[in-house]
Amino acid sequence: MNQKIEQALAAVIRNWKSMAASKSEEAESSADQFEASFYVWIETVRDWVYELEQRPQTLEEAMELPVMKEILEVLPEPLLLNFETEVELILEKTIRIDDEKYD
Repeated sequence: MNQKIEQALAAVIRNWKSMAASKSEEAESSADQFEASFYVWIETVRDWVYELEQRPQTLEEAMELPVMKEILEVLPEPLLLNFETEVELILEKTIRIDDEKYD
C-alpha cells in the first residue's frame, strides 16, 4: 500500500477506535479528531488516484485496485459506505464543501 495512504488510514482507524471507546465528555473531541483524520485520508487517496496513469472510471474498477483491496480489508465496516461515497466523488472529480461533509 502507498505509504502516505497507509499512515493516514492508520490515523483514521486509531481515531475511530478512540471515538468508539470515548466517554460522553470526550465524545465530541474524539468525533472531531476522527472526522479530521478521515478527510485527510480521503485527500491522500484523492491525490493518489489523480496520479494514476490509468484512472478507474467506475467504483467497481476502483475497488479492484490492489491498494483499494488492502484498504477494504482493514477499514472498519461502518466506514465502508462513507469510503465508497468518497471514492465515487473522487472519480467524478467532485470536492465536498465543508458543510456538505458528514455530520
